[in-house]
Amino acid sequence: MKTFKTRHQFYLPDDLSAKLDALTASPGTSKTQILTDALNAWLDRKGAKELDQRFGPRLDRQNRTAERLERKVDVLTEMLGVFILHQLTLVAHQPAFDSDTARLGKTRYLRFMELVERRLMRADSGAATALVKQEEQP
Repeated sequence: MKTFKTRHQFYLPDDLSAKLDALTASPGTSKTQILTDALNAWLDRKGAKELDQRFGPRLDRQNRTAERLERKVDVLTEMLGVFILHQLTLVAHQPAFDSDTARLGKTRYLRFMELVERRLMRADSGAATALVKQEEQP
């Protein structure tokens, strides 16, 4: 009859052997089962460490990318909020359209863009500034 198990012989220190005997004193436990569980647990921990070493740097890089994207979304949300407030303020007090109004609109737009640029510089000093510079170009 095939048992699908391989016999192993090894030596344990006397104190470890005594602990193993104490664990197997109760009915329903065996040295084979205890040693099998202990070896499986040890191998699983070693495998987990290998996976962490292998995939940890990639996961860290993805986490940093996600954090950068989150910061950019926060900046864009702030910019949209400022823009909506700006638009609502303009619409509430908008005179009839003429050349003075066009100049006033352009001045307000430039002030708005300066405000957005300052906030973007505070939130993310790198790529956000380039975005504001692009918006200012005709």
